[in-house]
Amino acid sequence: MNSNPQIEYLNTDLDLVATCSLEDLRAEMVQHGLFGRATPCDDGTWYAMFEDCNADEPEPNIINLLDALDQLSPAATQVLQQCTRFEFNIGYDCGAEPLPVPQTISHATLRRIVEHGASIRITLYPYRPPRDPGIEEVDH
Repeated sequence: MNSNPQIEYLNTDLDLVATCSLEDLRAEMVQHGLFGRATPCDDGTWYAMFEDCNADEPEPNIINLLDALDQLSPAATQVLQQCTRFEFNIGYDCGAEPLPVPQTISHATLRRIVEHGASIRITLYPYRPPRDPGIEEVDH
């Protein structure tokens, strides 16, 4: 087994921020088999995050999220169009190997993202050594 930390795709979240409730939109997205939550914030905005079961690379997850967006009701689509943040956030754990880690998002999928008016964000999480579940952390 290789002891070097591995670079790996984690997941793709669909992140939304709006000044109106995102709860009805969340309910529709969950009906399409996605995981999600919608939360009101102290400043009056709403935050929502949706994700699909994780694949080995982003495109299958993005396609499933786009398929759910394509099936939204007109009312949910109108809420989506009011979002001030509408982005596919692609997350990776960083590590030393393997090099390189090529992952492609096809032009057809990119076109669908653009047609929805969404953006893409890539989040790189720093390497964190695994914690031993048998060791209890103590505050000093």
